[in-house]
Amino acid sequence: MGANVTTFLIVEDHPLFREALENAIRSATPNAEIFEATSIDEAIEVLSSTDAVDLTLLDLSMPGTTGLSGLISIRKAFPRNPVVVVSGHQDPQIIASVLSLGVSGYVPKSTSKEELARSIEEVLRGSIYLPSTYRAVAGARGVRGPAQELLRRLHNLTPQQLRVLDMVRRGLQNKQIAYELQICETTVKVHVTEILRKLNVISRTKAIIEMSKIDFANIAGDGAAERAPDRM
Repeated sequence: MGANVTTFLIVEDHPLFREALENAIRSATPNAEIFEATSIDEAIEVLSSTDAVDLTLLDLSMPGTTGLSGLISIRKAFPRNPVVVVSGHQDPQIIASVLSLGVSGYVPKSTSKEELARSIEEVLRGSIYLPSTYRAVAGARGVRGPAQELLRRLHNLTPQQLRVLDMVRRGLQNKQIAYELQICETTVKVHVTEILRKLNVISRTKAIIEMSKIDFANIAGDGAAERAPDRM
């Protein structure tokens, strides 16, 4: 990899959106090296195997994730890797929740290719990008109640515990989790015990209920947003 090559990771499961993001990246940095992932697990594999990714562009609504769980997993595993969320969700409360996790920007999917290219350039210069129409309202509202408390608790989980928690949320039993993660079942039991302790809940069911608090519908308070029309 050349010294002047900027490396990106696009985490998006829809081919048309991936293409739109790649076009915006090429517009901002023509010589970029671009990796792609269609799930959070694939994204973590890429980030683990690549020497340096300068910027990750992440869709919040990825397969197998609930609300902010995918973003939380990546931020925990790679806290120094800049992430820009590109999402169809435009509720100010969701944006405030995302910003509270230390992302480098939030861009609606309805953003033009030219504006997205400008946002990429700003982030690469070290700025945090947020469209002007969202800055005041996102800053004013902050993260409310249960979601705020849960985000604080989730921050105490290790990356492996987050992976186990996500599998618990999906209904996998300890034996299945052990197989998926290639660890022994006893280790899974230890992880689950620690997860319950850190989340301050007494059962797997209660942990699943807690995770529902970071569903988009519960963060926004008025139902999950539909994917915004793409104009990139």
